[in-house]
Amino acid sequence: MERSELIKACKQNNLKAQMQVYEMYKDMLYNVSFRIVKNQYDAQDAVHDGFIKAFQNISKLENDLNLGPWLKRIVVNCALDFLRKQKKLSWLHDANQLPELEDAQDDYEEKSLKFEDVKKAIDGLKDKYRIIIVLYLIEDYSHKEIAQQLGLKESTVRNQYVRGKRLLKQQLQNSIVL
Repeated sequence: MERSELIKACKQNNLKAQMQVYEMYKDMLYNVSFRIVKNQYDAQDAVHDGFIKAFQNISKLENDLNLGPWLKRIVVNCALDFLRKQKKLSWLHDANQLPELEDAQDDYEEKSLKFEDVKKAIDGLKDKYRIIIVLYLIEDYSHKEIAQQLGLKESTVRNQYVRGKRLLKQQLQNSIVL
């Protein structure tokens, strides 16, 4: 079934079409969710909730080509909502009072890093840095979009990103054997 036909069938509440969309996107959306909540079961719940919301609101999808990004945005929102409910985003209240930082240029020689080292270093960051790093670097959200998602000032998101990037850089430099 062609994508536009598939979405049209989903809009008509066709379960077979919805299952096909689910199969097409579930793994990608799980990975997105897991990078945010860092727990297998919570990530699965966020994906499940995301698909429910998506199929309930699929009539609002205007451009069929935007299905993947649209689903991703819904799942990111579900994952962040989950963290809010679990009070794991309590750092948001403190973050609005940060002084502005300048983004330092990377002045070190690039070394060979393994994917697992980078993943482990990102996972080792505090949530307030990890979530912003993941949304910005991996999920390709802008600072403005992240600020809107988290209810923060854009300058705060930029500061958290700079601090998180510095910490990530330190962790990666420490993991490289010279």
